[in-house]
Amino acid sequence: MVDPIPSARAREVLRGAYDTHVHISPDVVERKIDDLGLARRMRDLDMAGFCMKSHYTSTAERASTVRAAVPGVDALGSIVLNRAVGGMNPLAVEVAGREGARIVWLPTVDSVNESHERDAPPGGKVPVWVKLQLELREVGIEISPVPVLDEDGKPLPETREVLETIARHQMVLATGHLSGEEIFVVVEAAVEAGIETIVVTHPEFPSQDLGLAAQRELVERGALLERCFTTPHTGKVSWERWLEAIRATGPANSVLSTDLGQTFNPAVEDGMGFMVDRLLEAGFDEKEIKTMAVTNTRRVAGR
Repeated sequence: MVDPIPSARAREVLRGAYDTHVHISPDVVERKIDDLGLARRMRDLDMAGFCMKSHYTSTAERASTVRAAVPGVDALGSIVLNRAVGGMNPLAVEVAGREGARIVWLPTVDSVNESHERDAPPGGKVPVWVKLQLELREVGIEISPVPVLDEDGKPLPETREVLETIARHQMVLATGHLSGEEIFVVVEAAVEAGIETIVVTHPEFPSQDLGLAAQRELVERGALLERCFTTPHTGKVSWERWLEAIRATGPANSVLSTDLGQTFNPAVEDGMGFMVDRLLEAGFDEKEIKTMAVTNTRRVAGR
């Protein structure tokens, strides 16, 4: 059986687009493709580039190597503030910024909001990152969650320092796997710190589960809403809810990305195209789709 591929029309719409959220090799868990392989495929499709996301290390140095190895493709680096880089560590952000990292994600797999996942029963089906957490526990490495707020629900001093560092280096803040309550507090603090581009990471994802009213309010505060392919593709939400959220908040406030790279999911370079086809089928016009897939991805990429 031949795997489906995006339509030629979708490919055309995506010329010059970025995918600003991919998980690719090298990584601590197995991935679908490596960074050089993806760069070559993006080049063949006339897409502009992608941002490499690792839950465990900065990818800024890798990105510069990929750009040199595959001219014409703009590979971008990032850092995720999980425990492996010191959690809410302003120094790690400072170094990543000096090395050219574009996006700073707040805690994901080590967020307080996701900490319940580690209590999965033995032998249960768990995400690949939970599997790694459990493997580390078996060898005596216990990873404590990374808080961003204090007991009164206000940003910790180190959170404010991280936000100030992001603003100084003109990087993008992405909210990671924070809870809805945490997201609102952090977005307000990010605006106060002078961060120009704020992305709410997959707001429909179960651990965020932001309703339409909350999404509209975050847009009013200046945030972009990230619409990831994997969230509906893997059944975490319905495609109908995903599309409804875009209609309710407006294409101008949504940015498409795939969150792909898992071995069991489609090819990374196809995810954006599949989303474009879904949006076309749902009645969105090409101008609206290009806003989400090209204009806004280029804004996040800083291009």
